[in-house]
Amino acid sequence: MQASAYLKLSVAAAVVTIILKTAAWWWTGSVSLAADALESLVNLAGAVFALAMVTLAAQPPDAEHPYGHHKAEYFSSGFEGILIIAAALGILWGAVDRWRHPEVLQSVGLGVALAVISSAINGGLAWAMLRKAREVRSVALEGDARHLITDVWTSAGVVVGLIGVMATGWQWLDPLLAVMVALNILREGVHLMRESTRGLMDEALDAESQARVQAVLDEFRHPHTIRFDHIASRVAGQRRFIDLHMHMPANWTLGRAAALRSSVELALMSAVPGLRASIQLLPMDVEAHFDDPKDLL
Repeated sequence: MQASAYLKLSVAAAVVTIILKTAAWWWTGSVSLAADALESLVNLAGAVFALAMVTLAAQPPDAEHPYGHHKAEYFSSGFEGILIIAAALGILWGAVDRWRHPEVLQSVGLGVALAVISSAINGGLAWAMLRKAREVRSVALEGDARHLITDVWTSAGVVVGLIGVMATGWQWLDPLLAVMVALNILREGVHLMRESTRGLMDEALDAESQARVQAVLDEFRHPHTIRFDHIASRVAGQRRFIDLHMHMPANWTLGRAAALRSSVELALMSAVPGLRASIQLLPMDVEAHFDDPKDLL
């Protein structure tokens, strides 16, 4: 199943959980359930935007975007982070108001049941989405999955708290839970914003991928005939890029040099899934930049 199909399921699940949680809030009057329903509304907006960005990211390169549209996924993660932060602030406002003007909750058992059903839906979908996100390295899919996981924990906390209200009669637990929900999703929103910013800043490959790259280059490196320098990498959504210089004897034929370059590129792309390698050929005694520390690699 494609990443976009999972996001379509996320949209459908968000609609169902909004209905369930809104009904639970309507019957109980619980501000914590209202907060949970608001987070599901954010899930819906985030899933719709993520679906749009994943569709855009899948578009092939064109004249205006020769490297593709992969970074579009980071906008999805950032947008969802903004929505989460806005929802958290709204929840805090409602919780403070309920704390100042407490109300007796009604039909708490029914509200708890609906919250449990919605959590089960989100939990199952989030687990499947997170697995797919790691498989295809989709930032947008992972962001939406993590938001759903946050929603599951939020609902679990609300359910436990509401059971506590039924057992003790302490109505102040309800706004306290809403505050805890808000702080939890605020933390997740800040995390998504940070991850989005890191992606847009052209971060290098992760340490594990860089180690794989070095292992491949070590296989081809020879002290007198082959060396590599100016190794630079970046990550853009599902795609990874690496550029480097490969030095070899000046008397080699172009065909021999090109054949070796092809072997190195294929080995790199096999070692690191989703990698696109670009290698510039240079004679052994030619440096692209003198005095550059990378020349010592």
